[in-house]
Amino acid sequence: MSPADLAPLAWNAAREHLDLFGGLGLCLGFAGGMMPRRSLILFTSAACSACFALHFLQLGAQTGTAMCLVSVMQSVVAARWIGPESRAAWVAPLFLASSLVALGLTLATWNGWPSACAGLGSLSATTARLQGNSQAMRRFFLGASSCWAIHNMLVGSVFGLTCDLLTLTALVIALVRGGAEKPTPAANPVAPLQGAA
Repeated sequence: MSPADLAPLAWNAAREHLDLFGGLGLCLGFAGGMMPRRSLILFTSAACSACFALHFLQLGAQTGTAMCLVSVMQSVVAARWIGPESRAAWVAPLFLASSLVALGLTLATWNGWPSACAGLGSLSATTARLQGNSQAMRRFFLGASSCWAIHNMLVGSVFGLTCDLLTLTALVIALVRGGAEKPTPAANPVAPLQGAA
């Protein structure tokens, strides 16, 4: 078999997994990791999760679909009601309840390792969304994206795997960039903290 014969075979294997929602999710996932503010990271993450829920539905990855839907709700709530120094009192119970729902949905849609990875990724992302600081949130999202990368490889999501690899890269860049920035309180003593919602 020549290299010229491999191209049509690769295209035929991949084209069933390429769709508009996967492409949009890919773009939003990469952009989310590079957003400068915590609220923008979370709103972009919510849009990304909505796109990937539809993408996973098309692939028949039910656990991935369910975890993405939980993620949409958590991301919107975290963007609006969790800040660097405060959190609405009802947020923690809501996140606990949504984590229990995610656990139940993981068990109800169990499909072996893909479900385990999606569930673990969802748990890590839930922890990330509860962080009030952008850098702390990005650290937990590193773990979540790693789990989702394995899930996407197992379910055959080309867009999902590409998104996770790009998201991991963007998160590392943002973490390094954020770690290199040293606050200068004398220059602007009333400036908001980095990552303020």
